[in-house]
Amino acid sequence: MATILKTYFPTIRTRKEVLEEISESEKLSEMFRQWNEGQQEEFLDVCTGNRGLRILYDSFFKEILNPETAPERLEDFLSLVLKKKVKILKVLPNDTVRIADEHSLVIMDIVVELEDQSIANVEVQKLGYLFSGQRSACYSADLLLRQYKRVKGERGKSFSYKNMKKVYTIVLYEKSPKEFKEYPDDYIHKFSQKSDTGIKLELLQEYVYIPLDVFQNVVQNKGIGNRLEAWLEFFSTDEPRRIAGLLKEYPEFKQMYQEIYELCQNVEKVMEMFSKELLQLDRNTVQYMIDEMQEEIDGLKGDLQKKETVLQEKETVLQEKDSRLRETEASLKEKEEENARLQNQIRELMEKLEK
Repeated sequence: MATILKTYFPTIRTRKEVLEEISESEKLSEMFRQWNEGQQEEFLDVCTGNRGLRILYDSFFKEILNPETAPERLEDFLSLVLKKKVKILKVLPNDTVRIADEHSLVIMDIVVELEDQSIANVEVQKLGYLFSGQRSACYSADLLLRQYKRVKGERGKSFSYKNMKKVYTIVLYEKSPKEFKEYPDDYIHKFSQKSDTGIKLELLQEYVYIPLDVFQNVVQNKGIGNRLEAWLEFFSTDEPRRIAGLLKEYPEFKQMYQEIYELCQNVEKVMEMFSKELLQLDRNTVQYMIDEMQEEIDGLKGDLQKKETVLQEKETVLQEKDSRLRETEASLKEKEEENARLQNQIRELMEKLEK
């Protein structure tokens, strides 16, 4: 497998060369020993071309799609996703607006302002968290409010709501939530707000969800059909043969791979990046498990409440039956007493007749 990628990227190093450099540094050796065997092999496979590069790693992704140094790349991808020509005006800081508990789940998050003053947020998630729609809506609303404050501050008294522009939220999942698995033939899901009557209003929030695991299943059967699919293949595959196929059909992606393999020449830097990704993955997994357990707990609470309601209803029915039974017993007792009284009267009459 290594020979496939080395044909395209001759600078790829051998396993022996990488291990020798690691062994010559106590710092790198210690870092390497902290990884488990599987993680060590993954790192060596990437550096030596046995596996392709994980483009969705935060450091690699930001290196390749940095909108400040190579805006044309992100512009091309966004243009294909949004189906309109996109020009990035500037990069916006995003640390202050990301909802705190989502940091552990988001691998990469880039917010840019486009030429028409609309905002696009591109984020990559290693594991698709629960309640995806609700979280995206909250973050989109946060970005929309941020735009409102900025535009109103710039325009002052001349501000008008017509100055407000679209906010696009684009989410790429490496492993998507279960909802997306229910649509195995669809790997791009677009959401926008529409009226049920046909009336048209300029509502500002739109969403695009791209489950890359679903895409991989689809493209395995039919191959890459267009440039957008080429981008998604670039993001999601680490199989050398498929990377070679991508480069054959779309050679313009070779430069991006080349830049990352040049980065891999600095073993220390790449090891630090890899360690950071492993730490992030651990946090992702923990947060995902917490979310799943919380959902399970909420489900159990709901089941318990339902059972308590059923028990209460049964208790009420039993109480009603018990009340009716007591009423019946009282009625029977009254009838028995009445019967005894009548029997006494009959005996008295019989005695009088006998006299």
